[in-house]
Order: sequence, then C-alpha cells, then structure tokens
Amino acid sequence: MTPRPTGSPGRARPLRGAVPSPNIWKHTATYETENRAVDPDGVLWSTLRSLAPWTGRTVLDLGCGTGFHLPAFAADAGRVVGVEPHPDLLALARRRTARLDHVSVLAGTAQAVPLPPSSVDVVHARWAYFFGPGCEPGLAELDRVVRPGGTAVVVDNDGSRSTFGAWFRRGYPHLPAPAEVERFWSTRGWTRTPVDMGWRFASRADLEAVVRIELPPAVATEALRHHDGLEVDYAVNVWSRSF
Repeated sequence: MTPRPTGSPGRARPLRGAVPSPNIWKHTATYETENRAVDPDGVLWSTLRSLAPWTGRTVLDLGCGTGFHLPAFAADAGRVVGVEPHPDLLALARRRTARLDHVSVLAGTAQAVPLPPSSVDVVHARWAYFFGPGCEPGLAELDRVVRPGGTAVVVDNDGSRSTFGAWFRRGYPHLPAPAEVERFWSTRGWTRTPVDMGWRFASRADLEAVVRIELPPAVATEALRHHDGLEVDYAVNVWSRSF
C-alpha cells in the first residue's frame, strides 16, 4: 500500500538522538518524487545486490523513512525490518507495508537499533545517518546486530564528481571533503564502490522541486539556471563491509 504523504510530516517528535533530515522530514511528498527519479536504470540496485545478496535473508533498512525501499527488499528477502526515528514517517512506512506479513517497521535510531544481537544478515542505509565522521555510535550498533557473515551497505553522495556532486560541494562547503570521508571509511575496514546512477524526472517541475529541497536556495537557483532537461548525472559511493 503506497502512502499518500502531504507536504511535510506533522508535529510528532522524532526519537532522541535522531539526526535531522531536512529534505524528507520537511518535504515528504517531494522526497517521494525524488525516490521515484533515483537510479532509473537500476544500476545502484544491481550494485547493492552484488555486494550484499539478500534473497531469503533478514534485511535491516536503517533510516527507512516512508518505507519506499522496503517492498523491493521484501520481494525476495526472508524478513525485512525498517527502523525509523520520525513518528510521522514511521506511520507512512507501516501503512506502505501493511499487507507484507514478513515486513515490520520499528521506532529506533542508528545508535539504538531495537533488535537483538546477531539478528540480521544485511543492513541497508541510504542517505541516512552514516555520513562519515560522527557516525561511530551507529557503527558500533552494526557490530552488535549483524550476524557473522553478514554485510552492511551504506549509500552516500560522492562529492568528488558528477553534476550533482558539484552542486553538493557548492551547497555544503562545510562538510568533510571527499578524501576525508574516504579515509574515515577505509580505516574502519569498509570498501568503496563508486556508482553512476542519476536522476530522471517525469517533468521539469518535479526536477526543480527536488533540487530545491536538496540544496540551499541560492545554490539551487543557480544550478537550475544552468541545467536543462529532465535528467541529472549523479554519482554515489556505496560503502560496504562484511562482518
């Protein structure tokens, strides 16, 4: 069942320790549009499956938001658990997966996953919490909940390349440089797999709406002024680790 988000979540308070996500928390409906535009050719999904096959296994989607990706995992996973700290998004995720008996959606954070030790085989986190320096408490939770032989995959922006990467660097110059982020992950035993995926929108209005929730206003306006069409080349890094 697909949720019908309004413009933004209501006044329910997220769990303590949740890292604010201004795009999906404040612009839920537009973020759904972005999710539909991401990875139109399935390159990212193919990479995730090659790094962490989940057929018949237990999958944890950390920071699952409205549950957009849960049905895709549920198609062939043995069990799927979504964890989300924002109550309104949690409710949408539960509604979306209400008819999937082997999917559960729990309130929790990356730093306090509401699951027992060694209980999941695959962890998926996409643009949620694990952004490099500062996410050490969440990494400790992965050590606790992933079974031996399991795998975690983290999807994050690659600010070193692509059109969106250049926009991202201009919009958020205070964030750690790509080289610093890579050092953070590599020194902790994670492997980088670069992926060129892209955005492909149904309309120019959708593209513009998404760019404006992802970038500061002045940067978004400038980016849109120089970019034509309905597609944006977009590079990400998939960080993976076996346990």
